[in-house]
Amino acid sequence: MANLKTSIHRRAWSLADTYDFIASFITRASQQHNGLSMAHPGQQRFLQVSYIPISRANATRIRKVTRNLSGKHYFHPEAQRNGPQTRSFHDYFVTNLPSSSLHPDSRSSTGPHHKLPRSASRPHVAGAGPSPAAAPPMVGPSRELTVVRIPLRSAKHHFGVSVSRGTRPYNEDTYQAGTLEIPAFAKRAPISLSRGGPSKSNIGGATSADSASGDPQVFYFGVFDGHGGHECSDFLREELHNYVERTAGCFELGSSLKKGKSRERDLGRPSQQHGSGSSEFSEKGKESLEGVGMKGKESVQKEQNIPIKNQDRGFLKPRNSPAIDSEEAHLIESNKPKTVELERALVASWKETVGGYFRRFRPEYFSLPSSTDGSEPPEIPVSIETVLMYAFLKADFDFVTAQARKPDRDTHSDNPLNEDDILGEPSRLSSAKDRIGGPTRFIGGSTASIVLISTPSPTPFWHPASPSTIVVAHVGDTRILLCDTATGLAKPATTDHHPSTPMESTRLRRYAATFVTDSFGEERMSGLANTRAFGDMRSKRIGVSAEPEIRRIELAPAEYSFLVLVSDGVSGTLSDQEIVDVVKEAKTPEQGARDVVAYATEVSNEGDNATCLVVRLGGWERRIEGGMGSMGTKEVRDYRRREALDPRRGRR
Repeated sequence: MANLKTSIHRRAWSLADTYDFIASFITRASQQHNGLSMAHPGQQRFLQVSYIPISRANATRIRKVTRNLSGKHYFHPEAQRNGPQTRSFHDYFVTNLPSSSLHPDSRSSTGPHHKLPRSASRPHVAGAGPSPAAAPPMVGPSRELTVVRIPLRSAKHHFGVSVSRGTRPYNEDTYQAGTLEIPAFAKRAPISLSRGGPSKSNIGGATSADSASGDPQVFYFGVFDGHGGHECSDFLREELHNYVERTAGCFELGSSLKKGKSRERDLGRPSQQHGSGSSEFSEKGKESLEGVGMKGKESVQKEQNIPIKNQDRGFLKPRNSPAIDSEEAHLIESNKPKTVELERALVASWKETVGGYFRRFRPEYFSLPSSTDGSEPPEIPVSIETVLMYAFLKADFDFVTAQARKPDRDTHSDNPLNEDDILGEPSRLSSAKDRIGGPTRFIGGSTASIVLISTPSPTPFWHPASPSTIVVAHVGDTRILLCDTATGLAKPATTDHHPSTPMESTRLRRYAATFVTDSFGEERMSGLANTRAFGDMRSKRIGVSAEPEIRRIELAPAEYSFLVLVSDGVSGTLSDQEIVDVVKEAKTPEQGARDVVAYATEVSNEGDNATCLVVRLGGWERRIEGGMGSMGTKEVRDYRRREALDPRRGRR
């Protein structure tokens, strides 16, 4: 005891001992974590997703259920999410910026400002002569480039989004914006842009960065309008881009820019002809903007599709203009036998699981044998359109089959209420399939409109001198619009999939039982306003499919000013030209999206959920100069706002 007291007095507890005590626990926890990750990698992945510790037996049971749900030819979203190849969605784009622009003292530079070797330079000694002149600042951009990530939602000069639930108690609209890891599908650049590589003498300045695959980044924008709930639209927001990426990987899709030995040139770098302070791309951008042949008011007045004035009811909304014609699909290198096998397996699954309309279902862009004599199908090229068709149908199939496995909330059974709960963890469900659409069966659905933008060179699509290719995949009545720079007119890239559309009525007459008109004058099929949608499992047999309408549009430099994606809460109230004219008056795409949603909710009588996405294109700087500018619908918009402020509006 005396020795113990002596040892205590000899060495008192210090702050260093406290740090050692804490470090021992941190080291032990790190070792236990590393041992778990090495011994049970599957369990570690599940813990990263759930954030709740579970037993080893329950984790094994969950992995078995997930493994049984995945089919032979298909990928299951939950299994792929926990797999090693899964990455989080990139809601940002990657670009190269000069290192000097990332610091506040960009003009200050350390080191000599001359081009002499260090052996030929000597320090100044006081008294040896006149003092040397002050070191000049660095001229031109820095040679060092830094790769930076810029979130799209923060780039208000390039992208803007606004959402409003209107007068509804909850919002069923969702959206997504970012980049995808898929090969480029853009049309190859002309010889003037692709011959030769970047100038090596004056490399520097801001320029776009390539994706991980070496191709220019492919941008992804989508809007989803749910009906009957938000479960389906949430699923599309979180998973549809994953289906597109995994389908491209399963098809072993190649790049459209890898043919030949020519190398795409990034004109954003400085060139010898224009000096180190400017870039060839900026000069070509000015030439592209100045080369747009603007049309006057008289030449576009007859083409404008604006609301018609009526003495009794004010202004009537016109019919939507026809959509832009689609370009032909381009053949891309792929694994054709594997692609055909996957296509046939998916169509066979629809036929066996749902039947009805899908018994004679032949999707466009699929290579399927003839249903009459079984002859070989015609040679159909595998392209990005094929990938989108398969991804949409596969996502819809997974969602519908997941809902069919769940208990119906309208039926009562003798099963216990906690049947799917994990033993000891009542807050968690034991089946991974229940994460698609919630724990109970969801009978609603969602529309979807997505845009993929690809460029032939690393220069971004919003630059005036950059040509680009966009591919639109559309289901339902959400709309995608383009603004023509020369005329200022709205150019639709989608058509509404309503029963009144001739194409849709012809497709479904032989399967639908009745076509009725509701009190608002809208034609409906079996109570649905859309003939194409995700989900809606009770209407699949009569032809309500997620077969997308796909369009490929080639954009010349500065040909279009901006791109707009809206839900029916906006397009159901406003005409296409009104939406475009509101965006024209905004200074940034972010402000344009806010103004469109604010105007739509102000003048709407229905109060539906409203969502608007605005994407800047090459002709943004001259968006208000073509045609009538924003004055074509000025009278209509002023009248609508006056009507909205009228206190007698609700009694009419």
